[in-house]
Amino acid sequence: VNACVDVVLSGVKLLEALGLEPSDGKNHAVLKSGQDLKEAFAHFMERGAAAERFFSDAEAFQDIARTASEHPAAQLYVGGNAALIGQKLATNPDLKILLCGPVGPKLHELLDDNVVVPPESMQERDEFHLILEYQAGEQWGRVRAPSANRFIFSHDLSNGALNMLEVFVSSLDEFQPDLVVLSGLHMMEGQSKEMRQRRLMEAVASISDIPTDIPIHLELASMTDQDFMSNIVHQQVFPLVNSIGLNEQELLFLTQSASGPHASLASWSGIPDVGVVSDILFWILKEHGKTAQRASDLTRIHFHTLAYHILVTVDGHWGNQAAAVAAGARAAGTQACATDTIDTSKVFLKAPLEFVTSHTEAPSKISLNPDEPVVQWHREGISFHFTPVLVCKDPVRTVGLGDAISAEGLLYSEAYPQ
Repeated sequence: VNACVDVVLSGVKLLEALGLEPSDGKNHAVLKSGQDLKEAFAHFMERGAAAERFFSDAEAFQDIARTASEHPAAQLYVGGNAALIGQKLATNPDLKILLCGPVGPKLHELLDDNVVVPPESMQERDEFHLILEYQAGEQWGRVRAPSANRFIFSHDLSNGALNMLEVFVSSLDEFQPDLVVLSGLHMMEGQSKEMRQRRLMEAVASISDIPTDIPIHLELASMTDQDFMSNIVHQQVFPLVNSIGLNEQELLFLTQSASGPHASLASWSGIPDVGVVSDILFWILKEHGKTAQRASDLTRIHFHTLAYHILVTVDGHWGNQAAAVAAGARAAGTQACATDTIDTSKVFLKAPLEFVTSHTEAPSKISLNPDEPVVQWHREGISFHFTPVLVCKDPVRTVGLGDAISAEGLLYSEAYPQ
């Protein structure tokens, strides 16, 4: 239910156009000024990490957005996880996609013809999200980026309040979907605590109205409020969905917020350790997923990081996992390089060629075999499917990569009717 127009451009170019001088990095949970923006950008650029923040000053944001969208180097795209997943699925000519998000005139023009937007979802103004990209080795003042990534910010109230959720759920009767994909919960962080709690309860009530025979996938995104994340995991959203998609930042934040395994790890250094990642994924399904004793629907997690992907499923609920995880990895390589098929001259392997599958129980050691790139292992009724990613050397576009990966993985996944 989140949709917007993404304005993509070089972060350094925008900061220069705004007349902001290089400064030392400092993390801000919410951006209130140009000063906060440049400090937060420097903080994440120095780490080569992706992040997303809310910009609280509406007027200042409009000025920045205008400067960004009119910049000669700016590119305008469909944005918002829901719209991006919809766009990716819509490239399949046999699919019809229902998208309910705040859709303004520019976004409507950018959407694929296979995407249906109910009239209640249309609004007069577009919501803009600014995506500041930087390349590996790029410098801004004293800061040097170790890897290519992006910093995203917006002042987005309609997505933040999940305004279109009820419209979406009420449209499902007529649309009769085979799959529901939800995203945008992270946008609620810009709301006050009371408003957010109330809206989350309403969201949970709406999601509960979706017929139980329709699988629901929840795409997570960058968050900063641990209590809010803990609510989503423990009480409210996780038990209602069948599947979730997330990256390494979201996975670590989730285990820190909900006191899971390896929660004392402050941040990843380099490529996330496969054993650590699989311990956390295992814990999510063991503690919050479907079991004979627990009334939860959660049976699938699609984890993606730059170097590799892991698809984890509770046995007996999903099929075709090897194809699904491979399709997601292929989508990552082709979309980042903007090619139709994998061009081997433009990609490289970054995944560990050997790894252990756990750090909390007796692990098995795995060596990758190029002839069988999808490796699987099992742990107490839960299956893991791992594949390395052919990483694009010079990415053309990194925005929406996680959404494309999750969408492609879902397309190949077979949900068994329960």
